[in-house]
This record gives sequence, C-alpha cells and structure tokens, in this order.
Amino acid sequence: MKLSRGAILLLVPGVGILLAFLVLPLANVVEESFRLFEPGRIGAAKDAPYTFFNYAELINFTYLYYFVETARIGFIASIVGLILGFPIAYVIARRFTPMWRKIGVGFLIGIMFLSTLVRVYALQLTFGPTGIAKFLTGLLGVSMNGRFYTELVVILGLLHYLVPIAAITLLGTIQNVNPRLTEAAQALGAPRWMAHFTITIPLCVPGLLSAFLISFTLCLSAFVVPMILGKGKVLFVSNLIYSRFSEIANYPSGSAISIIMLILSLMIIYGVTYLVTTRWIKH
Repeated sequence: MKLSRGAILLLVPGVGILLAFLVLPLANVVEESFRLFEPGRIGAAKDAPYTFFNYAELINFTYLYYFVETARIGFIASIVGLILGFPIAYVIARRFTPMWRKIGVGFLIGIMFLSTLVRVYALQLTFGPTGIAKFLTGLLGVSMNGRFYTELVVILGLLHYLVPIAAITLLGTIQNVNPRLTEAAQALGAPRWMAHFTITIPLCVPGLLSAFLISFTLCLSAFVVPMILGKGKVLFVSNLIYSRFSEIANYPSGSAISIIMLILSLMIIYGVTYLVTTRWIKH
C-alpha cells in the first residue's frame, strides 16, 4: 500500500514524537542495561565496559520470585476483575434504560479517574488496624500481619480500578451480542444460566480477552498499590525497578530488570492472545 504525500505529512508529527519520547528512551534503557555498574556511582560511567552480568544475575531465585509473584497476583486480580466486571457490564448494557446506562458508565469512568493515592489510602484505612481488619482476620482465621491478608488487601487495591475498566471494556462486546440468541435457547428449554454460559459468554470471548489483557497489563505495571498496601511483604517488579533506580542508583540493573519485564509481558500477552484465538474463537 502506497501512502500519499498528505498522509505522510500527517504521520510525521506523531511518528516523530513516538521516536523522541518512546523509542529513543527505551533504546537508552537497553544500552544502559549492558553497562557494568561500579558501586558508589550514580548509574554507569560513559566509558563503562559492556557486560551480560546485569542479565545473568536475574537468574537468581530472589529475582525470579519477584517476577512469579507479580504474575501470580496480577493473574488472580485480573480473573476476579473479569468475574466481577462482567455482570456489571451486562446489567448496564441489557437492563438499564438509556438514562441509567449513561449514569452507570459515568460512574465507572469517575471511579477510574479517582486518584490512585486516594483510593489506596482509603483501602488502607478501611482494611487496616483501625478498620475492619480484626473482623476479617477473625472471620478468615488468619493473622492481620500475615502474608495472606496482605495479598488479599493488595488484590482489593488492584480490583478498585480493574473492575470498572473490565466493565467498560465489556460493554461494547455485550451490546453487540444479539439477545435473541439467548431468548431462542430459553424458548427451546434451556435454563437462563445455561443459555448465558453456552451462548452469551462464548460470544463475548474477544471482549473478555481484551479486558483480561488490559487488566493484566495494569497489574504488571502496578506500583503504588503493592508499595503502600503490600507493607514490604508483597512487592511487584515495578517496586524492584524503583529500588534499583532511586535507592541504590544501580541504573544498569534497573534497566535490565525493566527490559526483561517488558519482554515477559509481551510474551504473556501475545501467548494468551494466540492461545485464545486459535484454540477457542476459531472452534
């Protein structure tokens, strides 16, 4: 396909900004990740030799633990976000009147734009020692300072913005599903829940996949939620990167962790997309 001169002129500003503010800084991070770090310096010297040490040290179990925990908690939060967001999206799309649909969508958007610090400290106040922590830990039979409860609070913090994002993402998908298909299944004797599980949900797989990938990507890059609600017990890779850059000024190590996290995130996203599109949607 050959682009006209007008189309090229329209693309130049956007491509230039993309190169200047995304590609070049990312290339700088890649270059920095191969530099040898000398303790006591801020970052690597300009003439520092190139090395694979920053990547080799990531094989250590300590670093692997950060990646596994980030992916595990992010996956759980994303799945729970889909489970909670789908009924909300379905009710807004199918049961609400046009006026209430606008109010519902506006409410979800309002929650999304709420300050992260405000929502995190609100959750800390609610589920902390001065809130309902004693009641919940007594109900669950766990310690308030234990890892399980800390992970639970972190997941709640992630769900605070995953649920509205998942619901908004699924709204268009649900609206595009013909409701007469479900009604036909019910007319043929299928229970309502069976009609939804066999017709509505399979037809919504593309939207569910999009909502999951958006939610999972946000979880992988989460920083404030695990840093404040994690209490030092639950830390994501983003917190490790922050520590490398700001606390010990080891820019090469932080850059290497960032690149590995970027590669793993892309592999997971494209892997899940390929699996769903080839194994589910086509069949």
